[in-house]
Amino acid sequence: QVQLVESGGDLVQPGGSLRLSCTGSGSTILDQFAIGWFRQAPGKAREGVSCISSSAASTYYTDDVKGRFTISRDHAQNTVWLQMNALKPEDTAIYYCAAVIFPSSGTPGLDPSRYDYWGQGTQVTVSS
Repeated sequence: QVQLVESGGDLVQPGGSLRLSCTGSGSTILDQFAIGWFRQAPGKAREGVSCISSSAASTYYTDDVKGRFTISRDHAQNTVWLQMNALKPEDTAIYYCAAVIFPSSGTPGLDPSRYDYWGQGTQVTVSS
């Protein structure tokens, strides 16, 4: 059973930073999975934020976060991070990580339906 655990969400002021983590729990080893970060704000559909290939060779960002967010991973730590800088109130949402087995150099993009496994989410609130 694939288990993903997100952490790092918090209340932060506009312009602040947070780093979210997505870790494989139990026997889940993330090496073979492409990982995506998604978010869902109240009353809105879930949207893709960023994704990274299993080899970390490829990354992708939605236009809203380009230049502000950075996705990275470390196989030894079995973790994928989303570094979020220059946060805006419109970044407020529950953030989810998701996983899918995918060829090592590519990513499946940011269509949620292409991901097979999901974490429970972590709340990010950007407010003064």
